Amino acid sequence: MDIAYVTVKNVTRNALLTTIERFYDAVPRASAAAEEHGGLTLFVQRGAGWPLYARPALGGPPPTEADVLAVRARQRELGVPEAFEWLDEVSPELASVASAAGLAVARHPLMVLDTFAAAEVPAGAELRFLDPDDAQLADDLAMLTAVARVGFSSPGTASGPAGAAERDAGMTAFPDADVAAARSALRSGRLARAIVSDGSGPVCVGTYQRAGNVVEVVGVATLPSARRRGLAAAVTSALTRHALDHGAEVVFLSAGDEDVARLYARIGYRPLATACIAEPR
Repeated sequence: MDIAYVTVKNVTRNALLTTIERFYDAVPRASAAAEEHGGLTLFVQRGAGWPLYARPALGGPPPTEADVLAVRARQRELGVPEAFEWLDEVSPELASVASAAGLAVARHPLMVLDTFAAAEVPAGAELRFLDPDDAQLADDLAMLTAVARVGFSSPGTASGPAGAAERDAGMTAFPDADVAAARSALRSGRLARAIVSDGSGPVCVGTYQRAGNVVEVVGVATLPSARRRGLAAAVTSALTRHALDHGAEVVFLSAGDEDVARLYARIGYRPLATACIAEPR
């Protein structure tokens, strides 16, 4: 018999926002150095992992335009993207400050799991989680990254021509140090990563990151040529179930747009807040 998971029904919105705000500050610290710039914290990735971002300092003063400009200068010095992320409901002043500092602000639905409704892996596809003890972990990480790059280069849910050829052309080897770091994160439960494959190889991927009993589902991406088959829903569902089975009490994610949000709603996520991302115009 399947399990009916029900979460966060009796938790207030403000309590959830506080929990997620603390999560956003805690998670990057496992793999990054934190630099304080007034009302902002800049997370600087160690090694060759995904570049990180700046966000409001936990418990700090409201960020100013000068803080944003200082962080942008530091990001250019480091050669990393000039990226800022925050919750609009927690730091409502930052959108206008970021805009005044020359950034474009995008808003995305942030959703929290309410009542979980599983989505099955479609026929002809197979889902598996990355195994930290697998000798092929380096290859799996490279493939997962390649799928994500192709998928995120064409945002949204519409199908398109990019597929296996573009995925394979984008494959690059993972440095040994980064494989070791990923192995450690997978073993500890800080990360879980899933891949869905069909006859053409991996076509959809997803990850969750964890701090304490809070999990964020991130990096769900499907090759455009494989979309409209329910693969992203299946990956999100599998990651969500895995998080719940391993004791998560709050599970949340951000949707790229309203179409993607409707996909997540079918799995049991409901709107909670607005995730803001600011980048150069």
